[in-house]
Amino acid sequence: MEKLHNEKSGVTHTELNEEEEPPSTKCFISEEQILREYIQDRLDRDKTSLSPHSLEFIKQYFPEATEKDWTNWRWQLKNSVKTIDQLSRFIDLSDNEIRPAREINNTLPIRITPYYLSLLEKNNPEQGLRKSVVPVIDEFLTSPGEASDPLSEEHDSPVPNIVHRYPDRVLFLATGFCSAYCRYCTRSHMVAKDKCHIGTKAWEPAFQYIQNHPEIRDVLVSGGDPLTMPDLHIDYLLSRLRAIEHVEIIRIGTKVPAVLPQRITRSLVNILRKYHPLFISIHFTHPDELTPEVKEACERLANAGIPLGSQTVLLKGINDDVAVMKKLMQGLLKFRVRPYYLYQCDPILGSTHFRTPVEKGLEIIRGLRGHTTGYAVPQYVIDAPGGGGKIPLLPDYNQGRDGEYLLLKNYENKIFRYPDFKE
Repeated sequence: MEKLHNEKSGVTHTELNEEEEPPSTKCFISEEQILREYIQDRLDRDKTSLSPHSLEFIKQYFPEATEKDWTNWRWQLKNSVKTIDQLSRFIDLSDNEIRPAREINNTLPIRITPYYLSLLEKNNPEQGLRKSVVPVIDEFLTSPGEASDPLSEEHDSPVPNIVHRYPDRVLFLATGFCSAYCRYCTRSHMVAKDKCHIGTKAWEPAFQYIQNHPEIRDVLVSGGDPLTMPDLHIDYLLSRLRAIEHVEIIRIGTKVPAVLPQRITRSLVNILRKYHPLFISIHFTHPDELTPEVKEACERLANAGIPLGSQTVLLKGINDDVAVMKKLMQGLLKFRVRPYYLYQCDPILGSTHFRTPVEKGLEIIRGLRGHTTGYAVPQYVIDAPGGGGKIPLLPDYNQGRDGEYLLLKNYENKIFRYPDFKE
């Protein structure tokens, strides 16, 4: 168990690493409550879902691990695969997947949790999930228009860890660490490269910037993945933000429930629920991620009153298919996650093999709108290169005018007239 500071000890704000704690504040839960929730969390691990698939994977690849080990999120991080050589123990690598190790000596950052590894197909390099986390030599092929920071977030960063692009909200980059490194990540220039550090000293300029700008009413905490931080770091960060009077809502962007569902413990949920209104946007990629473990993680968050939304990147050969996307979006609703954004893949360096034509995204929206419930239809957007922000895209349902009537095309491609009379 992590040692606890006494609130009366007068600890100063010093730089912290991942294993240390931030100083106590009045917003912290009491030491007694932390101990009680820690014990309860230990008990809850016995109740965490383990699918038959996970049990078989543990038996085959981690025979020394107990079920309690598997459901411990720190064990998952400690045992994550971080090299192509390690990865070769679990899947039969294709030549395209092996070549980065042979030619560039493992310079591409890799992290895949054992849980997420269990979802990868051993003999199928064309599997969507596998293509999303296993590096290939194509990542070293660059095309015109690609950049390491295509959204120009560094240009819109007035102080470290803050991106202020929109008038009333900011992006707070709390950490550069992720529990899984997606090959198409917009912030691949930052994650796993120690550009963003945990600790109150590193965060302090960001807190002060938000405090000094009363127009900021909405803070999106992202990274990296903020839910990979220890509980007390998350508690401290959220308590500082909630103490700023003009901050109305806090949002968290994360992929943890999809790649590390074991992290969504009772103690974490009890921390998060203290800071309503709090929203969580979860990055989902493919229906193969919708497992019993993920369902339980999402339900724990939803039962705590936290609205959940999904953000999905459109990826060639992974999810650029109407049937696949419909299955994902409908499945998310069953997990109490509302589809929110479908992103056109950002033009990061080496992303050509991931990016689809924009028309493919419009085709998917046409294949969803009217063919399933509106709750299952995300908003298709391009995050404009150069810092232009999110721009929504829709199929051309407006077919022009016939006098004072507006001509509209529905999901069956039938034309309808709407009386749009002028006064």
